[in-house]
Amino acid sequence: MFTVGAFQENCYLVRVDGADKALLIDPGDEAPKLQSALDELGVTPEAILLTHTHIDHIGAVAPIATATGAPVYCPRNELAVLANPARFFPPEWGTVEPWDAEQPLDGGERLQLAGLDIEVVPTPGHSPGHVTYVIDGALFSGDVLFQGSIGRTDLPGADHGTLMASIAGLLERFDDDTTVHPGHMGLTTLGRERATNPFLQALAGR
Repeated sequence: MFTVGAFQENCYLVRVDGADKALLIDPGDEAPKLQSALDELGVTPEAILLTHTHIDHIGAVAPIATATGAPVYCPRNELAVLANPARFFPPEWGTVEPWDAEQPLDGGERLQLAGLDIEVVPTPGHSPGHVTYVIDGALFSGDVLFQGSIGRTDLPGADHGTLMASIAGLLERFDDDTTVHPGHMGLTTLGRERATNPFLQALAGR
Protein backbone atom coordinates (compact mmCIF):
# COMPACT_ATOMS: atom_id res chain seq x y z
CA MET A 1 0.00 0.00 0.00
CA PHE A 2 1.31 3.43 -0.99
CA THR A 3 -0.42 6.52 0.40
CA VAL A 4 -0.03 9.29 -2.16
CA GLY A 5 -0.96 12.87 -2.94
CA ALA A 6 -2.65 15.70 -1.12
CA PHE A 7 -5.78 13.58 -0.60
CA GLN A 8 -3.73 10.80 1.07
CA GLU A 9 -5.13 8.16 -1.26
CA ASN A 10 -4.15 4.51 -0.99
CA CYS A 11 -2.71 2.85 -4.08
CA TYR A 12 -2.17 -0.91 -3.94
CA LEU A 13 0.39 -3.12 -5.64
CA VAL A 14 -0.86 -6.72 -5.63
CA ARG A 15 1.08 -9.75 -6.79
CA VAL A 16 1.60 -13.43 -6.19
CA ASP A 17 4.58 -13.89 -3.85
CA GLY A 18 7.78 -13.57 -5.83
CA ALA A 19 6.05 -12.88 -9.15
CA ASP A 20 7.38 -10.30 -11.59
CA LYS A 21 3.87 -9.34 -12.77
CA ALA A 22 1.51 -7.35 -10.59
CA LEU A 23 -1.70 -5.36 -10.43
CA LEU A 24 -1.71 -1.66 -9.66
CA ILE A 25 -4.98 -0.53 -8.12
CA ASP A 26 -5.97 3.16 -8.08
CA PRO A 27 -2.63 4.92 -8.78
CA GLY A 28 -3.86 8.29 -7.57
CA ASP A 29 -0.76 10.50 -7.58
CA GLU A 30 3.02 10.61 -7.27
CA ALA A 31 3.79 8.57 -10.38
CA PRO A 32 7.59 8.79 -9.87
CA LYS A 33 7.25 7.29 -6.39
CA LEU A 34 5.11 4.44 -7.69
CA GLN A 35 7.35 3.80 -10.68
CA SER A 36 10.40 3.73 -8.40
CA ALA A 37 8.70 1.15 -6.19
CA LEU A 38 7.91 -1.00 -9.22
CA ASP A 39 11.52 -0.79 -10.36
CA GLU A 40 12.92 -1.60 -6.93
CA LEU A 41 10.68 -4.65 -6.63
CA GLY A 42 11.48 -5.73 -10.18
CA VAL A 43 7.81 -6.00 -11.12
CA THR A 44 5.78 -4.85 -14.10
CA PRO A 45 2.07 -4.07 -13.81
CA GLU A 46 0.07 -6.38 -16.03
CA ALA A 47 -2.95 -4.14 -15.50
CA ILE A 48 -4.02 -0.92 -13.83
CA LEU A 49 -7.38 -1.39 -12.09
CA LEU A 50 -9.55 1.58 -11.16
CA THR A 51 -12.34 1.39 -8.60
CA HIS A 52 -13.63 4.77 -9.81
CA THR A 53 -12.38 7.93 -11.47
CA HIS A 54 -12.36 10.67 -8.85
CA ILE A 55 -9.30 12.86 -9.29
CA ASP A 56 -7.46 11.50 -6.24
CA HIS A 57 -7.58 7.97 -7.69
CA ILE A 58 -6.43 8.65 -11.26
CA GLY A 59 -3.60 11.18 -11.05
CA ALA A 60 -0.81 8.70 -11.88
CA VAL A 61 -2.75 6.57 -14.38
CA ALA A 62 -1.50 8.17 -17.60
CA PRO A 63 2.21 8.37 -16.70
CA ILE A 64 2.30 4.81 -15.31
CA ALA A 65 0.34 3.41 -18.26
CA THR A 66 2.60 5.24 -20.70
CA ALA A 67 5.78 4.04 -18.99
CA THR A 68 4.74 0.40 -18.58
CA GLY A 69 2.24 -0.27 -21.37
CA ALA A 70 -0.19 -1.70 -18.81
CA PRO A 71 -3.84 -1.60 -19.94
CA VAL A 72 -6.24 0.36 -17.78
CA TYR A 73 -9.45 -1.27 -16.53
CA CYS A 74 -12.12 1.33 -15.72
CA PRO A 75 -15.86 1.34 -14.92
CA ARG A 76 -17.64 1.83 -18.23
CA ASN A 77 -19.87 4.71 -17.22
CA GLU A 78 -16.87 6.64 -15.85
CA LEU A 79 -14.73 6.33 -18.98
CA ALA A 80 -15.52 9.93 -19.94
CA VAL A 81 -14.10 11.23 -16.66
CA LEU A 82 -10.78 9.48 -17.18
CA ALA A 83 -10.66 10.65 -20.79
CA ASN A 84 -11.29 14.30 -19.90
CA PRO A 85 -10.66 15.03 -16.20
CA ALA A 86 -10.53 18.79 -16.72
CA ARG A 87 -14.20 18.75 -17.69
CA PHE A 88 -15.23 17.20 -14.36
CA PHE A 89 -12.90 18.62 -11.70
CA PRO A 90 -12.16 22.25 -10.75
CA PRO A 91 -8.62 23.40 -11.52
CA GLU A 92 -7.87 24.09 -7.87
CA TRP A 93 -8.05 20.33 -7.27
CA GLY A 94 -5.05 19.90 -9.54
CA THR A 95 -4.51 18.79 -13.11
CA VAL A 96 -4.58 15.20 -14.32
CA GLU A 97 -3.40 13.87 -17.64
CA PRO A 98 -6.29 12.19 -19.49
CA TRP A 99 -6.29 8.54 -20.54
CA ASP A 100 -8.53 6.40 -22.75
CA ALA A 101 -9.02 3.18 -20.81
CA GLU A 102 -8.43 0.00 -22.75
CA GLN A 103 -10.83 -2.24 -20.81
CA PRO A 104 -14.28 -1.00 -19.75
CA LEU A 105 -15.90 -2.80 -16.81
CA ASP A 106 -19.59 -3.20 -16.05
CA GLY A 107 -19.25 -5.17 -12.83
CA GLY A 108 -19.76 -8.91 -12.60
CA GLU A 109 -16.64 -9.79 -14.59
CA ARG A 110 -14.08 -12.41 -13.59
CA LEU A 111 -10.57 -11.46 -14.62
CA GLN A 112 -7.41 -13.52 -14.74
CA LEU A 113 -4.45 -11.16 -14.48
CA ALA A 114 -0.92 -11.45 -13.09
CA GLY A 115 -1.68 -15.01 -11.97
CA LEU A 116 -4.59 -13.80 -9.82
CA ASP A 117 -8.32 -14.43 -9.98
CA ILE A 118 -10.21 -11.14 -9.68
CA GLU A 119 -13.94 -10.64 -9.29
CA VAL A 120 -15.37 -7.24 -10.17
CA VAL A 121 -18.30 -6.37 -7.89
CA PRO A 122 -20.45 -3.33 -8.73
CA THR A 123 -20.60 -1.02 -5.69
CA PRO A 124 -22.07 2.30 -6.88
CA GLY A 125 -23.10 5.16 -4.63
CA HIS A 126 -19.92 7.12 -4.00
CA SER A 127 -19.66 7.40 -7.77
CA PRO A 128 -21.99 6.06 -10.48
CA GLY A 129 -19.81 3.23 -11.74
CA HIS A 130 -17.76 2.39 -8.65
CA VAL A 131 -16.55 -1.22 -8.43
CA THR A 132 -14.86 -3.30 -5.75
CA TYR A 133 -12.20 -5.85 -6.64
CA VAL A 134 -12.19 -9.17 -4.79
CA ILE A 135 -8.72 -10.72 -4.87
CA ASP A 136 -7.79 -13.79 -2.82
CA GLY A 137 -10.72 -13.19 -0.47
CA ALA A 138 -9.82 -9.54 0.23
CA LEU A 139 -11.77 -6.47 -0.85
CA PHE A 140 -10.13 -3.56 -2.62
CA SER A 141 -13.03 -1.26 -2.09
CA GLY A 142 -11.97 2.21 -3.19
CA ASP A 143 -14.13 4.80 -1.44
CA VAL A 144 -17.09 2.63 -0.43
CA LEU A 145 -16.16 1.88 3.17
CA PHE A 146 -13.52 3.22 5.57
CA GLN A 147 -12.46 2.75 9.17
CA GLY A 148 -15.41 4.26 11.01
CA SER A 149 -16.79 6.01 7.95
CA ILE A 150 -18.18 5.61 4.44
CA GLY A 151 -17.63 7.28 1.08
CA ARG A 152 -18.89 10.79 0.47
CA THR A 153 -22.22 11.17 -1.28
CA ASP A 154 -22.24 14.95 -1.74
CA LEU A 155 -20.40 14.78 -5.07
CA PRO A 156 -21.98 14.76 -8.55
CA GLY A 157 -23.36 11.34 -9.44
CA ALA A 158 -23.28 10.11 -5.84
CA ASP A 159 -26.27 8.77 -3.94
CA HIS A 160 -26.41 7.86 -0.26
CA GLY A 161 -29.11 5.20 -0.56
CA THR A 162 -27.27 3.50 -3.40
CA LEU A 163 -24.02 3.51 -1.42
CA MET A 164 -25.69 1.97 1.63
CA ALA A 165 -27.21 -0.74 -0.57
CA SER A 166 -23.75 -1.49 -1.97
CA ILE A 167 -22.29 -1.76 1.54
CA ALA A 168 -25.18 -3.98 2.63
CA GLY A 169 -24.46 -6.25 -0.32
CA LEU A 170 -20.83 -6.65 0.74
CA LEU A 171 -21.83 -7.34 4.36
CA GLU A 172 -24.35 -9.96 3.28
CA ARG A 173 -22.01 -11.76 0.93
CA PHE A 174 -18.63 -11.74 2.68
CA ASP A 175 -17.55 -12.99 6.11
CA ASP A 176 -16.81 -10.65 8.99
CA ASP A 177 -13.09 -11.51 8.87
CA THR A 178 -12.83 -10.28 5.28
CA THR A 179 -10.08 -7.67 5.02
CA VAL A 180 -11.01 -4.33 3.46
CA HIS A 181 -8.30 -2.39 1.63
CA PRO A 182 -9.89 1.09 1.38
CA GLY A 183 -8.98 4.09 -0.72
CA HIS A 184 -8.14 6.18 2.36
CA MET A 185 -7.01 5.48 5.93
CA GLY A 186 -5.91 2.07 7.19
CA LEU A 187 -7.01 -1.50 6.58
CA THR A 188 -10.05 -2.82 8.37
CA THR A 189 -12.45 -5.78 8.28
CA LEU A 190 -16.12 -6.05 7.48
CA GLY A 191 -16.79 -7.36 10.98
CA ARG A 192 -15.05 -4.43 12.63
CA GLU A 193 -17.08 -1.97 10.59
CA ARG A 194 -20.32 -3.86 11.15
CA ALA A 195 -19.73 -3.65 14.91
CA THR A 196 -18.30 -0.15 15.28
CA ASN A 197 -18.99 2.01 12.23
CA PRO A 198 -21.74 4.48 13.17
CA PHE A 199 -22.83 4.83 9.55
CA LEU A 200 -23.59 1.11 9.39
CA GLN A 201 -25.92 0.98 12.38
CA ALA A 202 -28.92 1.25 10.05
CA LEU A 203 -27.78 -2.03 8.49
CA ALA A 204 -27.35 -3.82 11.82
CA GLY A 205 -30.58 -5.73 11.47
CA ARG A 206 -29.69 -7.20 8.09
